[in-house]
Amino acid sequence: MRGNAFEAKVKADGGTELMRLLSERLGGQSPPPAPGEVLVPDLSAAGPEGRTARTALALREATEARAWALLDHPLLALEVAGSPAYLEPDAVVVRPDGRWTVVEIKSFPMIDGSADAAKVGAAARQAAVYVLALERVALHTAGAEVADRVLLVCPKDFSNLPAASVVDVRKQLSVTRRQLARLTRIEDIAAGLPEGTTFDLDHCSGEELTAAVESVPAAYAPECLSACELAFHCRHRARAEGAVEALGRGVRGELGGLTTVGAVLAAAHGGAGDPADPTVLALRRAAALRAEALAAAGASRAATGGGGEGEAVEAVGEAVGEAVGEVAHGSVAGSAGEAVTCR
Repeated sequence: MRGNAFEAKVKADGGTELMRLLSERLGGQSPPPAPGEVLVPDLSAAGPEGRTARTALALREATEARAWALLDHPLLALEVAGSPAYLEPDAVVVRPDGRWTVVEIKSFPMIDGSADAAKVGAAARQAAVYVLALERVALHTAGAEVADRVLLVCPKDFSNLPAASVVDVRKQLSVTRRQLARLTRIEDIAAGLPEGTTFDLDHCSGEELTAAVESVPAAYAPECLSACELAFHCRHRARAEGAVEALGRGVRGELGGLTTVGAVLAAAHGGAGDPADPTVLALRRAAALRAEALAAAGASRAATGGGGEGEAVEAVGEAVGEAVGEVAHGSVAGSAGEAVTCR
């Protein structure tokens, strides 16, 4: 694959080219290390726990030696909801001053010094997780400091030559810390399950495994379809329960305290909901516009003897577009001409 070939080229000859890029972008006035001055420790070990321990040892030894070191695909551990998650960055560079820098090597191009913003953002979020994992190792290493700026290496323009850019991940670090702190711990989730629940594939029948999966609450969002093999199961449950999460997190956020499709429809048609709630007002205004459009479409069909489908569709489209625009911009025109702003 192109990505693997490019990564191998960047790390070739003991990481000579990588060190040049690092010194050029983050080294200030310091020259890059000469070939042969960079330590490349062997990180092989048995199992993820062994590789994690070997990585921590290599980081400590390089820091104590005050030498340049390149850790190729180290394995780090980060506690997520009370369970260890193992992470493997492309590389970590240890500088003589004890600073550790995460290196992300990507195959998307850097054209005229800039790359696709969405891809760079995803790389920054990924690197921030690696920085958090490194910080836990640095706490037990004297003189170590983890840099909050990472080195992103990509192909230059349309060639296979490497180019580098520095990415500040402080914002991503703070967001990730908050997200990790808010996660429900696995022990707390397990405590709420029925006694004897297990997900052991080797000792469960199909019926027992289905019952075990059903006992865990489903938290579905459409993006789960691209990342989780149980997404179809959770989507089915979300639809059966009428959960608005099935329509997307954006819709869920706009609807506030209305958590089911039934509650949304009831609020839109005046059967439920607080009339002072801006979300309820927006829904009722949208429902009124839809009713007006459908009535206009019906009148158009009657006047043309069943024809006029084009005009009817256009009328409905205009009304729905108006309603969506008002809801999206957070303001709804009231019956007295007053504006109510959604919060």
